[in-house]
Amino acid sequence: MGLVYADIELIRGADLVLFREGYIEEGQIRRMKVTALVDSGAYMLAINHQIKTQLNLKKVGEQAAELADGTQTVLEIVGPVELRFENRRANVDAMVLPGDTEVLLG
Repeated sequence: MGLVYADIELIRGADLVLFREGYIEEGQIRRMKVTALVDSGAYMLAINHQIKTQLNLKKVGEQAAELADGTQTVLEIVGPVELRFENRRANVDAMVLPGDTEVLLG
């Protein structure tokens, strides 16, 4: 089986709350569409630092992780993020991978 990609939308969860409470307009919700590599070995969403910055996601914790090359590291966890794929949506946190890494959908 080859690589599988999915077109997903990432939305800053805090902005959704502010919109629902009437504090910001819908056009102010930070969101972006990305193509993610579906990774059965990943147990959570993984984004890069650029996406974290664009969505203004806040740190909610840290997590020890093993990268694909076997490197052991501690990664920043950010969120909340609403992830939308086709007719599904989920509220998740995301690991921030180093560099310009592609999005991994675990």
